[in-house]
Amino acid sequence: MKAKRSGLTLVEILVVVGVIAILAGMLLPAISMVRRTAREAKQKVQFTAIDLALATFKNDHGDYPPSDRYTWLEETAQTENSSGAQKLAEALLGWDLLGFHPDSGFRADGMNRWPYRVGTMTHTAGTYFLYDRTVDRDMDRRRSRYLDLDTANAVRLGVSGGNDGLFNLGAVGVSLAPETFVLGDAFGKGKEVVLRDGKRKRAGLPVLYYRANATGKAREDVYDNRDNDYLVVAKEQTDLTQRGSAPARAQGNLWNPLAGAVSTFYDNITDWRASTDSFRVPHKPDSYILISAGNDGFYGTDDDIYNFQR
Repeated sequence: MKAKRSGLTLVEILVVVGVIAILAGMLLPAISMVRRTAREAKQKVQFTAIDLALATFKNDHGDYPPSDRYTWLEETAQTENSSGAQKLAEALLGWDLLGFHPDSGFRADGMNRWPYRVGTMTHTAGTYFLYDRTVDRDMDRRRSRYLDLDTANAVRLGVSGGNDGLFNLGAVGVSLAPETFVLGDAFGKGKEVVLRDGKRKRAGLPVLYYRANATGKAREDVYDNRDNDYLVVAKEQTDLTQRGSAPARAQGNLWNPLAGAVSTFYDNITDWRASTDSFRVPHKPDSYILISAGNDGFYGTDDDIYNFQR
């Protein structure tokens, strides 16, 4: 009588393993695509929330927040340590995330831009800290946040003192104010930041913000590509340090093409429906532009997400 075989032969086991490997190879890209699509959808939801917050801010203060790279020290002097991304965060959340002070001049240090009167004393520009949490008068004047902190995904811009942040700005030679905040996007491609309670969080990359000059018509007159230049340069320098040189196929030989030729920014925001070869106009000519670095985590590449349909 022939002995009854039990279990699987080696060949059968190898066949099963091979089938599983093939199925896994087919499923993993699909799972990755689903995750990417979900993050893109989450990013668009964040942009919609920012749109609503900025509309409320404009209603309260008469205009959208500025996006220039300057901290104005006086009417004729300035220092370049700010960006549209930093000013957006202050407007919607406050300099210290506890609400916007209506007398803010969007200085990166949170000080008064103009003479500021408290009781019988007038403080000259740059001598009064508007965001002192111990001063009831100023705390009472602050607005509630225009954007929920969970939606904002706010992160400190730089490493400073005992606080961790997205970039080591001194190491990359960028003069942005490290103690300021930015809104992080939904993709979590920033560094793992150590929070004040010791927990770690994978940060999103800054949402770039550019306010339109509504009196302009041509794209170069409506938007200033320099508004977030230093921030994008900080990202490029950080990538060069961590990753080495960008691959030869990369646009402009840069990890972040937005850090290169000015034309990259303007070509990406051009509304070709209303443009001609000799006169090119931007999307959103009367409001603002928001940019996320997208799933690849690099500014200026094809997967960037904007607050308009490209």
